[in-house]
Amino acid sequence: MTASGPEPDSPAGPPGGPPAPTSPAVSHRAKRLKSLRARLAGVVRWILHVWHEQGPQVLAALLAVACGVLQIRPQLGSLRLGFQAVVQHGTGAMTHLADLAAVPRGIIGAGLLLMAIGLVLRARVAWVISLLLAVLSAGLALGFAHRPDAVFAVAAALVVVLAVYARHFNRSSLAASSLFALLGIGSLLIYGVLGSLWFGPGYAPPIRDLPTAFYYAVETMSTVGYGDIVPRTVEARMFTVSLIVLGITVFATTLSVVMGPLVGGSLKRALEGRMQRENRRNHYVIIGVSGLAYTLWQELHGRNVPVTVIASPGRPSPYPEDADVIVGDASRNEILEQAGVPLAKAVLTLRDDDAENAFAVLAVKELAPGVKTIAGVNDARHLAKIRRVQPDMLFAPQLLGSDLLARTLLDEPIDNETVSKLLFAQN
Repeated sequence: MTASGPEPDSPAGPPGGPPAPTSPAVSHRAKRLKSLRARLAGVVRWILHVWHEQGPQVLAALLAVACGVLQIRPQLGSLRLGFQAVVQHGTGAMTHLADLAAVPRGIIGAGLLLMAIGLVLRARVAWVISLLLAVLSAGLALGFAHRPDAVFAVAAALVVVLAVYARHFNRSSLAASSLFALLGIGSLLIYGVLGSLWFGPGYAPPIRDLPTAFYYAVETMSTVGYGDIVPRTVEARMFTVSLIVLGITVFATTLSVVMGPLVGGSLKRALEGRMQRENRRNHYVIIGVSGLAYTLWQELHGRNVPVTVIASPGRPSPYPEDADVIVGDASRNEILEQAGVPLAKAVLTLRDDDAENAFAVLAVKELAPGVKTIAGVNDARHLAKIRRVQPDMLFAPQLLGSDLLARTLLDEPIDNETVSKLLFAQN
């Protein structure tokens, strides 16, 4: 009996041998599928990245715009008639405007439209005001319709988004915060004035004119409460409560977002200045903003060597914001003490004016005689004059460059001793 071998058309290879080769069509489909998966994964990562960077604030802004439009659009006709009456008959028609039930929702809707810009910019004050306006929108929508409607749904969604992604709205720029704080205060003032006129008959004495409404709104928003105007009806009392709560919240938010950065920035600068003064020891002090001074600062800073720079006032500084730079006259002792010159390893005067370098060397030697001074010489003709102020070392780039160039042209040897003599002209 003979053993039967493998079938001729069988794809399996011999035992222990390499697998049968895959057909070109199957391999091409596998590559395409793998490429498609990679592209989909890249798209998903890009979407997640965009959502993480811009998604929450854009979604909140869109919801704020939708909520504002839904509240303003149905009231446009009534608001237009009311404002036309004000234009035709003057401020005496404000009471007619306040009688419109469309006014509160219109003001809140306009406020949400304005706050949408701040939400996109991730302003913290816009987040606070938008959250309050969204809660008011939901409450008014439920009160007018007596059932959840589109405005209530969008306002509730806005509240949820603002609450969940609160940490994304963390910018407290002074300009943006001031702008949106003023918008918030202005909107609240309009709300208080028109609301006081609207619920005016419910007060004792009744509020029937614009000056009285303005007076009562400011009095209530500031929580002064003289008691000369007292709400008598339930509606007037609820409006007064809302005005007090909104006034406290808006004013507190305004103070925190506007005054906070000012006070915090001043305190931070004071603390940073004190810490820098305490850390200025065993460092190098560079006097000047010349090209040589800046390139030397770059070299020392790149080697993590502590450097303090004294820059002349009124001149543009090439140094970055994180550099330890003191602006002042380097010939004054208080500026040198602030730069920590008595505790420095060396002071380098590298200004563009040789006379200023000489005066700076004299000031350093008077304040701290034991600190090494290195004077830069811009013009080789001034070398002898600067030597008279007796710096520890003189650095003359022109002499160094010309001598090295001459030695190179004449094939003369350049060793470490030669470079040292050229680099620092000894006294």
